[in-house]
This record gives sequence, C-alpha cells and structure tokens, in this order.
Amino acid sequence: MFKRFFLIFLAISLLFSTSPAHAQETEEGPTYIVQAGDTLWDIASRFNVNLDDLMVANNLEDGNLVVGQEVVIPGLEGVSGVLRTETVPYGDNLRSLQRRTQAPQSVLRKLNRLVSPTELYAGVSLIVPIDTELPTLAAKVSLHEGDTLLEEAVRQNSDIWTLSEINSLGNTSTALPGEVLYAPADEGTGNNANGLPAAFTSATVSTLPLVQGSTAVIRVSVSQDVVLSGALTSNKEYSLQFFPDGENSFVALQGVHAMTEPGAYPLRLEATYPDGSVESYEQMVLVTSGGYPNDPLLIVPPATLDASITQEEQDDLIATISVASPEQLWAGAFTNPSVYEDCFTSRYGSRREYRADDGSVDPYFSFHSGLDFCGGTGLQIDAAANGIVVFAENTIVRGNATIIDHGRGIFTGYWHQSESYVQTGDTVEAGQVIGLVGASGRVTGAHLHWEVWVNQVQVNPMIWLERSFP
Repeated sequence: MFKRFFLIFLAISLLFSTSPAHAQETEEGPTYIVQAGDTLWDIASRFNVNLDDLMVANNLEDGNLVVGQEVVIPGLEGVSGVLRTETVPYGDNLRSLQRRTQAPQSVLRKLNRLVSPTELYAGVSLIVPIDTELPTLAAKVSLHEGDTLLEEAVRQNSDIWTLSEINSLGNTSTALPGEVLYAPADEGTGNNANGLPAAFTSATVSTLPLVQGSTAVIRVSVSQDVVLSGALTSNKEYSLQFFPDGENSFVALQGVHAMTEPGAYPLRLEATYPDGSVESYEQMVLVTSGGYPNDPLLIVPPATLDASITQEEQDDLIATISVASPEQLWAGAFTNPSVYEDCFTSRYGSRREYRADDGSVDPYFSFHSGLDFCGGTGLQIDAAANGIVVFAENTIVRGNATIIDHGRGIFTGYWHQSESYVQTGDTVEAGQVIGLVGASGRVTGAHLHWEVWVNQVQVNPMIWLERSFP
C-alpha cells in the first residue's frame, strides 16, 4: 500500500516539476547575436520588446553585453532560431532576401516592422534569421522572353523542382520573363544571390550607409559586353562615370554633398547592350548625417557675397571640374598639402553664415567645403597628388586659386594663395611646391583652404588623406 502511494506521489511530483521547464522553453523565443556597439536599450528598441522583460529573460542584472553573446528575445511569437543584424547591401530586395535566407516574408516583415517592400533601403540595418543548413546560392541570368523554367534548369545543371523551391515559386510555371532566379552555387563560388538584372554579375556600394560628405565607391561587374551608366540623385542628379577596374569590372566614384538632407535617395544603374536594349536597376540608398557643427558668424567684404559678382566665378569653377579625364593620375592616399599637417582652423562640413561688413548684402548661408590649415603668409603649399593644373587664376571668393586634375573626375583646389608657382597645363607631382599661403579672396586671415572634388561634389578631404581610392 505504501509502495503504491509513493509511486503515485512520485509521478505527480515529476509532472509538476517538469511542467514549468517546458513552459519556460516555449517562452524563450529566438536568440539574437550581439553585434559591436549594441546596448540592451538598442536591442529592446530594435525588436520592440520591453527592456525589463529582456533583462529578466536573460538574467542580466547589470546590463553588460559581450560581442557574440546570444540574447533571448521574449514575446516574438512565430519566430525561432538565431537572429542577427546586417546592413542591406545594394542589390538586395525583399524577394532576394527571402530567397537568400529562405525565411518567409511574413517573418522578415515582422522582425523589421516592414510595411512596404520599398522600405528595404541599401544601407539600412536589418534583422535576419541565420540558417547554417541553407544551400549556397548564386545569382543567375534572368528568364528571357519565351524561356521556361525547365530550359533555365538545364542551363544551370539543376532541376525545375529545386529552382522552384529555392525561389519560392508557387509552382513550376510562375517564373516571369526578366525575373532574376537563383540556383545552387558551384562548389567554392560563394553566395552571390541578389536582385540585380542578368547583365550585372555584382554591384557593391561602399561604405553603407552613405554619410554627408563621403566618397561612394560603386563597383560593378558585368556578364556581357555592355556600356554602363547610372545616376545618384541626392541634392541633385549626378551622372555616374564608370572606368575599367579589371576584367569585366568597372568602378565609379561619387561624392555625397554635405548639405544633402539625411534620408533615402535613388541610385540607378543601367547596362546598354550593343543592340540598344537596356537593363536597369534602381534602389534607394540611405544617407546619414555627418554631424557637422556650426561655425561662428563670419564678417567679410561685401563683394565676396554679391551674387552678381560671384556667380560667374562659380560657373567657371563648375565648368572646370565637370570634365573627367579617363586616366587615373594619382596613386594611393593623397599627400598632405600643408606644412602643418595636423593643425586646422576649420574643418570640412561645418555650417556657416557669412555677412557683409557694411550690411549692404544679404547674409549667405552655406557650409565649409574644405580643410583650413594653420599657418600664415609665405608657407609653402604642396600638390596632394600627381595631376595636371587646369586652373590658376585670381578670383573674388577663392583669391589666388589653383585647381589640379587627378583624373577620373577627381580634382583638388588650393585657395587664398599669396603666390602661385604653376600655370594651366603644367604637370605636377605629389609633394611638389605649387604656391605659398596667403590671405587673398573671402578670408578673415591668412591660411590654406584645401578642397577635394569627386564627380562635381566637394567631399571631406580628410578621408582622402587617410585611405586609398581606386
């Protein structure tokens, strides 16, 4: 009798002791891998969960996190597995992301609170599930008019059922002409699944998201004999200029204007075939703030603000830097043009207000378009890189100014000189003395103002001193 009672008691105890553990397991939900710079508040906000619930679910009393740590995300019903964040690359759309991760669109939409597929901007941070058992995919040619999925499967050495499953097709007859499809990659080819048309093997934009004043490097590889073109439309439309960068590979450099409002802007690529037909791809690219401060009010002579005087100078400057010579003349990072390499009186991007010293001209609001180096009249100015002098004149705003063409739409400008040692047409080398510091033009004191132009846009010159561009 006692034995029977003990066995019944033991069974009931086991039932109640295991039940909470089962409930806890189902409540845990998916886990997120902590990335560099993450905080608990960031993670709670990203997943739209309560901060206290997040801390309780992970027994985090102090809130300290370690990169690579797995954090349980409570309250995400219908989502399981391991999650991480990644920056959406150019060429990725909701369909290609679904096919690459093999996650249902409903899960991707829920994790990222997406209302429309158009919200998937290049450069935005996105939450994606990780599945280590997924097949490696490769982007393949799109279906041509009249082609069937069977014909494409034969070309890819695959079968229609595999292609249908990988590409989330409702059935084997729903693939449309022009639609980019994916197949299992050959061994060692890597994952190259994206949403680009057939003409583009790959297209990358670094570094995303773009920042006000940055230099965007746009690399494109093509599968066929095509002519590349495109445009980035931010504060205005800038036509991309592509130059060879290896076999079937091209590169374009494009400046992002410092006054571009943070937001998403269209970046379009076009490939024109010999027969005149065109394949194009356009995606919104995220531009973020450079965090530029406001400079003190600057009082200057009225002639340097009078549009009737300065507009012609500006037009001449734009005409000069709008002609891109095809040969790349520079190599590596630029050389510092000043004797005082690490001393600046004003940096790039700061917002400025200019006023005439006699009040005769309306105030002028702008931004600082270059670097102002320390040092007074008579200090030497060096060429930042090899190039050809395309402008050497005295002007109202920029004073005694020199512009050097370094090829492929890259120019440097040296303003306010007291003397210039070069003339238009001269060839110069990096480090060569081209003039002396002065106080000519719109200035409040002697200094070197140095600019870098990338396809008609002044960019942050510090970046060109710190790294090499193709």
